[in-house]
Parts: sequence; C-alpha cells; structure tokens
Amino acid sequence: MFSPGRLALARMRRRLTARTLGEKSGVSPVTLSRIENNKQEPDDETVQRLARALSYPVEFFYRPDVDLLDATAASFRSMTSMTAGERDAARAAGLLAHELAEWVAVRFNLPQPDLIDWHPNGDPAGAARALRQYWSIGEKPIGHIVKLLESKGVRVFSLAENTRTVDAFSYWRNGEPFIFLNTMKTTERSRFDAAHELGHLVLHRHGAPNGREAEQQANLFASVFLMPENDVKSAVPYVTSLAELVPIKRRWGVSLAALVYRLHKLGRISDWQSRNYFIQIQRDYPTEPNSLPREKSAIWEMVLTELWRDGVTRHHIADELHIPRDEVDTLLFGLTGDPAPPPGAQKRPNLKML
Repeated sequence: MFSPGRLALARMRRRLTARTLGEKSGVSPVTLSRIENNKQEPDDETVQRLARALSYPVEFFYRPDVDLLDATAASFRSMTSMTAGERDAARAAGLLAHELAEWVAVRFNLPQPDLIDWHPNGDPAGAARALRQYWSIGEKPIGHIVKLLESKGVRVFSLAENTRTVDAFSYWRNGEPFIFLNTMKTTERSRFDAAHELGHLVLHRHGAPNGREAEQQANLFASVFLMPENDVKSAVPYVTSLAELVPIKRRWGVSLAALVYRLHKLGRISDWQSRNYFIQIQRDYPTEPNSLPREKSAIWEMVLTELWRDGVTRHHIADELHIPRDEVDTLLFGLTGDPAPPPGAQKRPNLKML
C-alpha cells in the first residue's frame, strides 16, 4: 500500500510545501493534500511524478507507513530563529536515521544505552557531576565526546543542514537516545551542542521545563560536564589576558567564549574582565581561534568497515532502505566513501556482527 506518511516525510525532508511540490511534479496541491491525508490512493503515474520531483525511489513510498516525529518530543535548539521548514526537515532526517539505526541493529551488536535517569526537577550541575561519576571519568577532560556518547549507547548522527539556525536536536525513541549534530558548526560548537543535547536526554527524559528554562538547564549541564570545576581551577589559577586562554581552551575542547563564561561563573575572572573579554572576542576573533579537528563517529566507521569487508557499500544500504544515497552520507558524518578495508584489520570485540 502507498504510504501517505512517507510522502509527507520526503516532502518535508526536501523542504517543499505542497504548492511547490505540486509545481515540480504536476500534481495539484489539492490532490497532494488528499493523498497525504489518506483520502485518495495515488495511481502509478502520480507516484512516479512525485518520486521524480522529490528524488526519492518509488519503492520508498510503499514501505510501512510512518508517523513523523512530534516536534514536542524532540529537543531543538534555536527554536525562535528556526523556520517551520527547517524544523520539519530535521524531524524527517530523524525518522530516516531511526530506520538506518534499526537496519544496523539487526546486523550488529551495538552498545546499549547507559545513562543515568535524573529527576526532572534536579540540579543540572549535579546531574553533570553524577553522570561523570557514573561513567568513571572523574574530572579529566573529554577528548572525544562523540566517541564517549556512542560507547554509552547514544546513537549519534550528523545533520548536514546548510543553515545556522539548526544547531542540534535529541530525543528518546523506543528506549534509545538519539542526538543529531549539525556539521556546519565549528568543532567546539558541535562538542558543546553534543553535551547540551546529552543534558536534555538526562534531565528531560520524563518531561521537564520547556523553552528557555530547559535550554538554560541543558547549557549549565554542558558547561559543567565539559569543564569540571576542579580541573578548570587547577589549570587556570588566574587570568591576566584573553590571549592566554586561546591555547588552554583546547584542553576542554570548548570555544573561547564558553571558557570565559565558565571562568566567570567559577569566580576566576571578574565581571569587568568578562565583559571586556566578550567584547574582545567579537572584535578580534571573527572565527574560532586555535580550533580542533572535527570529530566523527567511531561506531559508524566500524560498522561501515565491517560491511565493506563483506562487499556491502553505502549504495547497498541506501538501496535496501529505499532512500536516496546522499541521505546515508548526510547522516553518517560523510564516512561512506567505501574505501578498501585495511589489510589484516581485526574486528572490534565491542562491535560484533550478529
């Protein structure tokens, strides 16, 4: 049977309104509305037209129907500046990622979710410290946050949206935590986004404050999680200039602005210093100074390497899921170049094919 939900998904993923899709496909908006609302079954020619206009395989629309991710079920940053089209495109990407994760889970033994279940009214800073203790990472800096999250069962996907209003988002689905990171951001911003979304997963799984209050809680969680108090105080006993913070910020993998904010909260710099440092950052550093290399997924790299050994390429994955091949690239941090596997490479014991 034709899936109205998949038509809506593909249209939203392409950021098309019913009117625009109608113009591209030669199908009237009224007919499109009836099809999406399951009031009319499209004929084969109509489906072909829609598939061509959306650049999706025809078979995609005949897979089991789906319900779009509820916008209230996901934690989106920058909600005030995000357009409805950008939000819907990100929601659609979330469903494609979930189907990709299911496809992988059938074939591989992935790490299981291992997060603390924090009370929604609890202290965000306390939650960050408790999670560090639970994961036995103490006060040490986190070298690669994407790898850490993946090792704890968080499904991390990339979101190559060509927009600065979609930073990241996260949600729980069927007992699995998902995080999406916009690869258009700097490494430092992306790392903070990852910690911010981890905060939402830990703090707001069972419902909690919405809007600005929830964002402030997640920001505080991320700041404490990435920059533990004792480690920051030990590494930065005093500050005499902004320039001396440029090299040391790499210790925690954060932006210069995030470090200044944290030092101010910890009392290492005064109100006057904080104001002047932020002015200097805006004036002297139009781009992030002393930036780190971009982080990529470790899990998806392992999965793809194992699949390549068996002759399974990204094209096979896309074809089995009946999705455009570029969507696989977009979701998996661009790790789908299908290189030859390294000679004599061994399988990792924590990632086994089933």
